[in-house]
Amino acid sequence: MNLETDALGAACRDYMDGNKSAEIIVQSNIVEDDVLPVEYLFRSFNEMPELEKKALTLSKGNILDVGAGAGSHALCLQQSNKTVYANEISNSACSVMRQRGVKNIIEDDFYNLPEDNKYDTILMLMNGIGIAQETGNLKKFFAKVKSLLNPDGCLLVDSSDIRYLFEDDDGSILINLNDDYYGEITYRMNYKDIKGKSFKWLFIDDELLKHHADRNGFKFEKVADGPHYDYLAKLSIK
Repeated sequence: MNLETDALGAACRDYMDGNKSAEIIVQSNIVEDDVLPVEYLFRSFNEMPELEKKALTLSKGNILDVGAGAGSHALCLQQSNKTVYANEISNSACSVMRQRGVKNIIEDDFYNLPEDNKYDTILMLMNGIGIAQETGNLKKFFAKVKSLLNPDGCLLVDSSDIRYLFEDDDGSILINLNDDYYGEITYRMNYKDIKGKSFKWLFIDDELLKHHADRNGFKFEKVADGPHYDYLAKLSIK
């Protein structure tokens, strides 16, 4: 990833260098600008949401942590004596993970990962399935996941149904059914003078994920519901 546009990586590096108040400005095409405290990316197991704790507990065998960021999930798995490979495209974030003690780091795009390396668990947290970007890419996404999983392996992923953002005061949902799926969001991250590139990210409701999983040869199981329209799912090859 280009260092000039890697807002997340730069912010994580600054945090490691002592700037504990570092914040990333998150822009989107659907809500007003939001602030992401970088501290959140460095949380311990006890500070994580229950869905993330559940996913880490269920992870087994050779584990691939996709979009590892600052490495908090990978470190928790290591501390539980589990074998984990942290996959991250940001060079700066990978450097931060090394500083934090993450042992196995794969700096690459998820879709470029070699398919001769197989995993028992693929972990995609913090709405990691967003890497698919849009529903039209889910066939490609599931094909890549299948190519990396052992036959009895699984994908653990959390996501959210963000239809609540379109809810009117009277409780009705205002969604244009002729438009793109409402969970396809465009984001941009900025940090200090670093302007990140715009990217698409997918939030997908559980019923639609189950539908696409079935179409692409996966069994869908909802493991748990979160407190705010979010959920954790386990997807296994049929």
